[in-house]
Amino acid sequence: MNDQIQPDGSAEHEHGALGDAEYAAFMELAAEEGFDVEEVEGAIDAAGHGPLPVLAVVGRPNVGKSTLVNRIIGRREAVVEDKPGVTRDRVTYEAEWAGRRFKVVDTGGWEQDVLGIDASVAAQAEYAIEAADAVVFVVDAKVGATDTDEAVVRLLRKAGKPVVLCANKVDGPSGEADASYLWSLGLGEPHPVSALHGRGTGDMLDAVLEALPEAPEQAFGGVVGGPRRIALIGRPNVGKSSLLNKVAGEERVVVNELAGTTRDPVDELIELGGVTWKFVDTAGIRKRVHLQQGADYYASLRTAAAVEKAEVAVILIDASESISVQDQRIVTMAVDAGRAVVLAFNKWDTLDEERRYYLEREIETELGQVAWAPRVNVSARTGRHMEKLVPAIETALAGWETRVPTGRLNAFLGELVAAHPHPVRGGKQPRILFGTQAGTKPPRFVLFASGFIEAGYRRFIERRLREEFGFEGTPIHMSVRVREKRGTKKK
Repeated sequence: MNDQIQPDGSAEHEHGALGDAEYAAFMELAAEEGFDVEEVEGAIDAAGHGPLPVLAVVGRPNVGKSTLVNRIIGRREAVVEDKPGVTRDRVTYEAEWAGRRFKVVDTGGWEQDVLGIDASVAAQAEYAIEAADAVVFVVDAKVGATDTDEAVVRLLRKAGKPVVLCANKVDGPSGEADASYLWSLGLGEPHPVSALHGRGTGDMLDAVLEALPEAPEQAFGGVVGGPRRIALIGRPNVGKSSLLNKVAGEERVVVNELAGTTRDPVDELIELGGVTWKFVDTAGIRKRVHLQQGADYYASLRTAAAVEKAEVAVILIDASESISVQDQRIVTMAVDAGRAVVLAFNKWDTLDEERRYYLEREIETELGQVAWAPRVNVSARTGRHMEKLVPAIETALAGWETRVPTGRLNAFLGELVAAHPHPVRGGKQPRILFGTQAGTKPPRFVLFASGFIEAGYRRFIERRLREEFGFEGTPIHMSVRVREKRGTKKK
């Protein structure tokens, strides 16, 4: 075979993560079980691509961004209300148009705070543009271009990202004249749209597909030999900047007892154990994003952007305090982003025996969902156990890049299903028929079944996968495709 071996040991070719012989045998097995070839290939393709391209929807308040997002994703999920500022959280959805999948980020409703409208617009739009591959800029055609719109245009030009100009609230032919005035913004053709009624959205989405890159194949690991990207994340004042300074061996970042000193992520190339790593010291996440004000709000957005760009998230937790809801939310952010995870419990040197006992109980109950993550107990102040941080990161990366050959996976699944069959529901007992690992970074599995597989049984399979193959330090994504009934199969 002419397959090119990747850093994680997988092969890159037309069948994604499957070798030619492996692919042929797998498709033969699928046909024997009654699965349509196109259905199987579609399932593997959907699970095995790299990160989906990201489309950011930006614009000033109350121009209809969330209504447009609902139209794009084909369901009512984004909150819509006829007043500005309803959307405050950065929310991501998956969408599909003309057979291509992409992510849509609704970035509406920034805070009108003491920093002033221009600074607020800049912070919100700057983040949205930075994290996106292309941007839909929504303008109210009835109102026309405002000074705020002009401020966003300047940011878009500076960023150089592809922009699709959406002239919203054009409910009929008479409104198209209003839309034509938006040529003056200098962003190209305004696409007249009624997000509320769907008018013109198809043509606009065709333009979006031209602007968006294709979803990459398994290439997220970056250039071979390049620095691996580590995001330091956690609540304010848990010691992220102190940890970075201790790891670097010098004062690289401002450290202050006042929580929230760090506002913008600071990238640092640091050599540890003969290897160069890129550390990102992110601004602390204070509380739920939509409750934050001003600079803290935008710091949280930038932290989320840093996680999106990282390969490993080192989550710093203050061991001297009880594990909080904010800590759990930060862990969830990293897991949902599909990043390798390391838990670092800081200020360990300050704990007495009683606190250590209760902390262990808290970890079991509050962080049970990431029991697979490597854990290090450190002191950023004294440097205690810093030497354990890099091995934990390397372990997490190895799990993140692990791939199980299809033959070995199916032998494992066969034994597992035989020993522990799915519970009978409604007189039927669904079975896992076969499966494959469609991708890595993080590991993504597609299982093919005879019927609906309950969430509890999926968790059981994931737990046994980890026991058998490791996957330490990485989330696992698992999707299940159910075989169509024989009578409804496509001819």
